[in-house]
Amino acid sequence: MTPSDAPQSRWSDLDRPPLNVPALRRGLLVPGGLWTALDVVAATGSTNSDLAGRAASLAEGTVLVAEEQTAGRGRLDRTWTAPARSGLFFSVYLTPGPVPVQRWGWLPLLAGVAAATGLARSAGVDTSLKWPNDLLVTVGGEERKTGGILAERAGDGVVVGIGLNVSLRADELPAPTAASLALAGAVSTDRETLLRGVLRSLEQWYGQWRAADGDAAASGLQEAYAAGCATLGRKVRAQLPGNRTLTGEAVAIDGDGRLVLSSDDGLRKPVSAGDIVHLRGAEGGLT
Repeated sequence: MTPSDAPQSRWSDLDRPPLNVPALRRGLLVPGGLWTALDVVAATGSTNSDLAGRAASLAEGTVLVAEEQTAGRGRLDRTWTAPARSGLFFSVYLTPGPVPVQRWGWLPLLAGVAAATGLARSAGVDTSLKWPNDLLVTVGGEERKTGGILAERAGDGVVVGIGLNVSLRADELPAPTAASLALAGAVSTDRETLLRGVLRSLEQWYGQWRAADGDAAASGLQEAYAAGCATLGRKVRAQLPGNRTLTGEAVAIDGDGRLVLSSDDGLRKPVSAGDIVHLRGAEGGLT
């Protein structure tokens, strides 16, 4: 699909106007800044797939936004769909370059910190992080997922995708555990304001992390992630590759971005990949 600078039927839905591409470019594509190109498409299967397929020809800082994603992907190949213009669905291409490849695993966590920071400023919503890549808000006293992050290697860099439910109403939510910024009481659901806020925050955190050669502690990223992580201090169940499970208290995020669990046998075990379920009570339940 060819990106367009001229939104079609701009006021067809007064609650969900299309993004103003020229205005976004003026605000974000500045000399010396991280963001070098920004395009918006009306609909696509997955912005991550689109950028990954063109990675060899992309400059660092390329941003692709979709007004609607029809085959958005999360971890474990889960799908992410929402009504047109009801959320922010975008991917960015980053080439960390001299940062050691073994530290690139921090990028999805960095994107989480950046998104939470940017949304606090632009939407006035307290967003917490569920390890490794979910964004949570509180609705009716319950934690619910309002966004997710997916990072994948592509070419010489990494494509980082972020999906955020912005204006979804209760009857539009894909699951009872989902939410939107609107339902969480956001002071603004203007998607241009939110996108600028998240991308500027991402540029700031990425710059700090890269300047520290990817050292999460030296850049302040490790401390910031731990401070905003709703998983720490909770009893959790980690569903690991190979149909294995591990239950314990989440006690730390280590220097490699892994979640450290204190198991019932008293041992501390780092988890580098897996699906994390927050438990409540003895039997547990998704929170």
